[in-house]
Amino acid sequence: MQQPFIYLRALRHADHTVFNVQDGQKTYWDNQFGTQMPFSSGQQVKRSVLDSALTTLGATIAPITFNYEIDKKGALGNGEPWSPCDPSYPDQLLGGWMKAAKDEITVKRRSPLSISAMRPLHPLLSTLSKENATFDRSDKPDNHPVRVRTSDGKQLSEEEIAAFLSENNRTLSRRNWIPDLKRASGLFVYDVALDLRTLFCVSLNQHEPELRKDTIEKLRAAGWIESKNVFGACLVCPKDEREKIIAALAHGLIEWRITSNQARTYSPMETLAVAISDNANKLAAVIRAKLKEGVDKPAAEPIVDNSTVIAGTSVFVTPPCDGYIVGVHGTISALDDAEQELVTRLRAFDYEKQ
Repeated sequence: MQQPFIYLRALRHADHTVFNVQDGQKTYWDNQFGTQMPFSSGQQVKRSVLDSALTTLGATIAPITFNYEIDKKGALGNGEPWSPCDPSYPDQLLGGWMKAAKDEITVKRRSPLSISAMRPLHPLLSTLSKENATFDRSDKPDNHPVRVRTSDGKQLSEEEIAAFLSENNRTLSRRNWIPDLKRASGLFVYDVALDLRTLFCVSLNQHEPELRKDTIEKLRAAGWIESKNVFGACLVCPKDEREKIIAALAHGLIEWRITSNQARTYSPMETLAVAISDNANKLAAVIRAKLKEGVDKPAAEPIVDNSTVIAGTSVFVTPPCDGYIVGVHGTISALDDAEQELVTRLRAFDYEKQ
């Protein structure tokens, strides 16, 4: 009998890049080795995977309603964003939802995908570097106007600016200094767990509902199949739609890229190895690191163990891996083979008769 879970671990190389933009590179502290660890959040990885899957499907992300509230003082504030809570949108089916609107029953669905942060394979196998940057337009100063205001908000004229600079022996450059930008490099892993029991099945339970009644009727009319899984009565996505989503999901899980802005620090973040299993602990044994012995300073070396056949586990190694790990030899078709392995495992599960 096929296990109702699929686990995936992938190893990637990142070179002098950032995983996010808003606050600079995210980090956390490793207490044992006393080092900062750069990471990309599981939410960001999940969003990137879904973006890749939707692109493959040629589908758009589900429409989200953004709510704003004006309080008694006239201040504008954010309300809860509303999902359509409709699994006919692939990103909703795969990503889950929650809507807790006033005067409506709360509906929520857990995502069948559990996705870890992308973090270093080992604390000693990643680095953080800092650099200073400038926003510089000083080569053509006449093309870029300068605006100067006083503390009380008055804007100075060209004559007043010139007088101020002369009196205070100052200059006005067309250049902004941006200090201490963090950049991440090293070997990184991410882990994914797929719950096949709920991947294409949406619960009909109305005591803790995943669906509103009108959505249930809409799905039935669209050909969703009534069935039962370990959690109770459910609706199952039609087979034709499942086949399309399976191919897109497999592609997204392997080929996703970070979709935040990396215009100045692009890294292909090439995939070095992928392991797929029905047992999460086996993945941790296949792609791992170990401490070197007989060295003065703590050091680690990465390991991809594809020499021994581990029951229920498949390992795929790409050619770039040869440049980082001794004793492994990649194949050009590795990522295509990994995708096909995922597709095969996803298709093998009987979603309609669990």
